[in-house]
Amino acid sequence: MDLFERCKRVNRYLYLIGGFALMFMMLLTVADVILRDFDHPIVGTYELVGFSAAVVIGFCIPYTTSARSHITVDFLTMRLSAGIQRILRVITRLLGVFLFIFLGYNLFIMGADLWRSGEVSLTIQMPFYPIAFGIGVCCFLQAFTQLVDVVGIVRRRS
Repeated sequence: MDLFERCKRVNRYLYLIGGFALMFMMLLTVADVILRDFDHPIVGTYELVGFSAAVVIGFCIPYTTSARSHITVDFLTMRLSAGIQRILRVITRLLGVFLFIFLGYNLFIMGADLWRSGEVSLTIQMPFYPIAFGIGVCCFLQAFTQLVDVVGIVRRRS
């Protein structure tokens, strides 16, 4: 099993976590709407849906990259030669690596600050820091996924 397949396997597990968070978010919203009709809304639904949305987005990005499911706008680059297209793909992936390392690092700093301060959500008193740390880890895995993609681009044609 090559590096790309191993990376994709790890990303698939993150994707499943994101999928379960999405399912939880939908079920919670439906249950809250139904229970509101009986004057028994679920306390903290808004906060839990917000936390779940952050998990869905953060945990699904690495798999979407490894599955090459992102939208690309290539109406300018498709007119260029294959070699220049490859160079541009490498450059954009490397910029993405730096961006997600920066994001992950700052999310870890934010998570540490939230942990030290003990900040929690208003209604259900759930701490914020696990979400920041989890998305930070996903950012680092996204950076690694893009780096693996760069290696694949270089190996295919070099």
